[in-house]
Amino acid sequence: MKTKEWIAAGLITAFFLICKFVITEPVQFSRTVSIVIMILMGLLFVGIMIATLKGKYIGRRIVFLLVGISLILPFFMQFSLPLQISPEVQSAFDALDGLPPGAKVLCSYDYDPPSAPELQPMSDAIIQYAFEKDLKIIIMGLWPQGPQQANQSIEMAFTNNPDLREQRVYGVDYVNLGFQAGNEFVILRMGESFKAMFPRDIYNTSYDSIPLVKNIRNFSNIDFSFNFSAGKPGTVEWVQIAVDRYNLTMAAANTAVQAPMVYPYLKSGQLVGILGGMSGAAEMEKLTQKIGKATTFLLSQSFAHMVVIAFILIGNVAYFRERKEKS
Repeated sequence: MKTKEWIAAGLITAFFLICKFVITEPVQFSRTVSIVIMILMGLLFVGIMIATLKGKYIGRRIVFLLVGISLILPFFMQFSLPLQISPEVQSAFDALDGLPPGAKVLCSYDYDPPSAPELQPMSDAIIQYAFEKDLKIIIMGLWPQGPQQANQSIEMAFTNNPDLREQRVYGVDYVNLGFQAGNEFVILRMGESFKAMFPRDIYNTSYDSIPLVKNIRNFSNIDFSFNFSAGKPGTVEWVQIAVDRYNLTMAAANTAVQAPMVYPYLKSGQLVGILGGMSGAAEMEKLTQKIGKATTFLLSQSFAHMVVIAFILIGNVAYFRERKEKS
């Protein structure tokens, strides 16, 4: 490694050690400082553009560094983007909000940790809001790690609102039936009998011993459903079987990559609403007033996008300048 690379590695290591062992309280810039930082970043890019016009180009390491800074800085800034609620997220929230206390909501967790940055904030906001409305939550998953992601949202709800820990009783107000292999077959069999697919919950308690579900036979006993999906099996399979065949009322929460695949189901009325990607998660946080990671992540993502766009413009300026010199 070159001397500069050793210095860079040392500075990065020192930064993380300071964050780990020295800074014990969350660091948050004031709104004024946040605005000043944004202005300085803007001036920096103006300077880079001017230098590019003069033929002085920056190295790729500087580009990577600035993209990294643009991703990190928003986590410390007291600043939020103006967020307009999309119709598909509003309709999903309205369907959830319109349920009466005691309504049974089936939540299928069909994703794993790699998709959690997009889907977990949606789950966190929805689970806490459902608990506060006294909705009964039945959790399951067609992906092995899905039910564990659900448990994280439940714990987050109890952390954010400690009163819920005493008010909501496992087996009475919520239950986690766990993972079941079989993909579409699981959904199809649940249309006839939940108990046949989930004879025991995630804690090995028999189905008939759980007060919340012992009288639930199939989808006809479910008032509403939310599917958190990152792929197959997921929303497409739930719509084709549970919605079309058994008339289950469903909203979907999808990754940004998968969302375009399920929008036709919204237009046809098979889904009552869709949360798509980080923006959908941030919108749901705003509607439920459970501001969390998605709002911060969306700001970070937007900053990074602006930096990338700025470098694309600078790169084009450099290209046309060199082309002009050669001609």
